[in-house]
Amino acid sequence: MFINVLTTFGRVGATKPKASFTDSFNMTFNSFIRLSAVIAIVFSVTSATVIGQAPRQEKLLNGLKVLMWNDDEADKVSLTVRVHSGSAFDPQGKEGVMKLLAAHLFPNKESQEFFREELGGSLSVESNYDFIQINASSRPDKFLQLLETVANAINNLNVDKESLAKAKAEQLEIVRQFSKDPAYVADRAVAGRLLGTFPYGRPQDGTVESLGRIDFADLGFAKDRFVTADNATIAIWGKFEPALGFRALRRYFGNWLKADKKTPTAFRQPDEPDTKLLNVKFDSQGTTQYRSAIRGVARNDKDFAAAQVLSRIYESRLHALAAKNGAADVFVRNEAHVLPGVMVFGYSASSNTPSNMVSQVLSAPITPEEFSRFKPEIMAETSKRPVSDWWLDAETYKLTSPADDMRALDAVTFGDIQRVHDRLAKNPVVAVSVIPSAAAISN
Repeated sequence: MFINVLTTFGRVGATKPKASFTDSFNMTFNSFIRLSAVIAIVFSVTSATVIGQAPRQEKLLNGLKVLMWNDDEADKVSLTVRVHSGSAFDPQGKEGVMKLLAAHLFPNKESQEFFREELGGSLSVESNYDFIQINASSRPDKFLQLLETVANAINNLNVDKESLAKAKAEQLEIVRQFSKDPAYVADRAVAGRLLGTFPYGRPQDGTVESLGRIDFADLGFAKDRFVTADNATIAIWGKFEPALGFRALRRYFGNWLKADKKTPTAFRQPDEPDTKLLNVKFDSQGTTQYRSAIRGVARNDKDFAAAQVLSRIYESRLHALAAKNGAADVFVRNEAHVLPGVMVFGYSASSNTPSNMVSQVLSAPITPEEFSRFKPEIMAETSKRPVSDWWLDAETYKLTSPADDMRALDAVTFGDIQRVHDRLAKNPVVAVSVIPSAAAISN
């Protein structure tokens, strides 16, 4: 639908004589106004759907928040348990603590086989800077066993020297493989250059050195502090009887301990970054990896929606410049987190590629054409997110409400985009190049 709308409005005035700049601007902007009206109708329907699918919300005595959606047409029951703290809370010098803790939830491959073969569902555990999350599912007739199995994993989350040694060995192998990837090395280098020891400047997967410093007492402290009922939310949806489901949740998750006390966390803001190009030698073959980065916005920032659109505009611009200069692997990532995040620009190319492409991307003003093209793209992609994700994000990032979060993108104007572009373009730009050994140069 969005493609058809864009195509229709893209043809406006196509057969008319060549117009002046002012006439062209007015035609483009008027076309955008009509397009926005259509998009707003479509998006408001999606937003209303989110509101209409509001879950049954409960809270257990231990502070655990519960979200439930019943769908009699579903062929399974899905469960998500999200702990609202992630690798941002790793102690400095011991990066990887939260990754190792997440690995202890279902430490054996047999667990995945059990969910697949016995429960007819699936299992995965993910962790990032902002949260640890269990994703599990089962057939409807097995949903009580689903709840019991996940609850047992949480309530019996224990760390000892043997389990830690196993988890560290597995994580060390992951980190060693990452370290062989020049793209990963470039991503880590630019984050460290921009943010230093600020949480998002440190590797959430850890390093060989940091993982070696972690002992089971570190994981025990993190477990008691963060993996607590009052720092988590459960979302369950699918074919199940809500009253029975809530009774089961109280039974299986009711003895999940809450934190003894809340410890305020403060992070020292990063110093002004060094904007001189950093050249990193890397023992590999191939092209040079280029990264640039600027400070971005937090997930709950009022300008987050505009930053999403801007990242797509920037990526389109970088693609166009890359095509002219023989660069490839182009991307722009808007990495928003609980705390202010990062916008990363990346590409790979030969060493004689112009180094000012990102500055060209950031220096040019935003046009109505760019806005009218990329806002609908972001809206269409965003509207496909599962409803449960909107509600879980509202808890993790302290958003006003899922519906307000969606409406924020709907409400973004061309003026907002221009204002946020001016805001971000003023931030210092750091740049890193990871150079294959054959072409390596010294700083």
